Amino acid sequence: MKNFIQTLVIFLLVIGNIFAQQEKGIIGTNNWLYNWTEFKPSQNDYGEPTQILAGNITEDLTLSKRDIYLLLGDVFVTNNATLTIEPGTIIIGDYDSKASLTISKGATIIADGLETDPIVFTSSRSVKRAGDWGGLILLGDAPTNKFGNGSVSAFYSQLAHDAYANTNYGGDNYQSNSGVLRYVRIEYAGKRIKAAGYFNGLLLASVGSETVFENIMISHSAGDSFEILGGDVCLNKVVSYKSNSNDFKFNFGAKCKLNNSLAIRSPYISSNEGSRCIQVLSFDKKEQVDFTKNGTEVVAKNLTLLNDSDNLKSDINMGLVKEAIFIGENASLDMDKSVISGFNPAVLFEDEIQINQDNLEKIKFANMYFNNCNGNIFIENNSNNEDLENWYGNSAFYNVYSKSDNSETFIDINNSKRPDFRLRINKIIASKDHYASEDLGIDD
Repeated sequence: MKNFIQTLVIFLLVIGNIFAQQEKGIIGTNNWLYNWTEFKPSQNDYGEPTQILAGNITEDLTLSKRDIYLLLGDVFVTNNATLTIEPGTIIIGDYDSKASLTISKGATIIADGLETDPIVFTSSRSVKRAGDWGGLILLGDAPTNKFGNGSVSAFYSQLAHDAYANTNYGGDNYQSNSGVLRYVRIEYAGKRIKAAGYFNGLLLASVGSETVFENIMISHSAGDSFEILGGDVCLNKVVSYKSNSNDFKFNFGAKCKLNNSLAIRSPYISSNEGSRCIQVLSFDKKEQVDFTKNGTEVVAKNLTLLNDSDNLKSDINMGLVKEAIFIGENASLDMDKSVISGFNPAVLFEDEIQINQDNLEKIKFANMYFNNCNGNIFIENNSNNEDLENWYGNSAFYNVYSKSDNSETFIDINNSKRPDFRLRINKIIASKDHYASEDLGIDD
């Protein structure tokens, strides 16, 4: 009996190790990036368009997989209509007309793809580049912290006077429903607009909590990959890949849960305005917002934020690598069980933020894995971060620090077809010493 029990214990330990998974960063017993993601979209030939989408969609419409659609100019779904997109459907954004698709307030999009048959928005050009077309915009009636409601009218270069109502967002319904985006890829979006900067891959303005966002990949966007203005959204298993601008930008009182998601930056791709994995702001200008309303609140869990440098020290010395996360005044970020690897530094606080108990309780980092960063947490324009290091390095937060190459840290990041960005199990040499990752030998 004793031998049987010992054998059973050994068996359970072996099985436990086989099926164990790293708790930090993106997680899953299996690699959830398989099948539906694409890390080399320029090599895909999606075929020639067979149908055109243009003007306003004012009645319910279904796009079928059997057709390939050319998105021409600024297309709006209005009049409480629902646009349904079948799994596997291809929508090609026209380069010449700066095509974009906007789901206006009250309208709905049901883009519910499959793991083996994702919905794809991409560029019309044979040689595709970031910013070839506009992007996808969802406008809802959830609150912001602005005075009055907002508008995205500046994004559209030619807009009829009676169409301005279709660009408005904002209201008081946190639970509003703009539809479903699931197993969707958005490629080469972010067209530049002279008066408004850049479109984003996916802009969510005042979108409510009943809207579903799962398994969305945005690659090679010239603007932000994901921008969330106000509203209350939950993003699950989303990917930003080599955006020119920010991977995730939150502003104007956005409430967001960001779960089990991935951002991969390249130091050799960046906009003039700078680029970060995450930017959390509550306003652009203080006069824009009502401070009696809640500021931006982001809760992030199991993220992997990765800088893909060939030579991190050289790239930092050349000014090509920035911080992974920037947090502005009056904004809140609660990050847990996440990985930040290869940045300069990992986190930067706006210099307007006072380091006191109230603000430190609004900005939390716990169970984190800081790897190979040139410093961890700093205040903007201040090289002395001892107070922040002592606070977040406290053993109560269970943050760990390491200096390992990406190829050693993650399971298989060099596999072009099936990369795996989960942490390696039991192969991470990490320390609770919060100074462990500071010395990369970077020149002053």
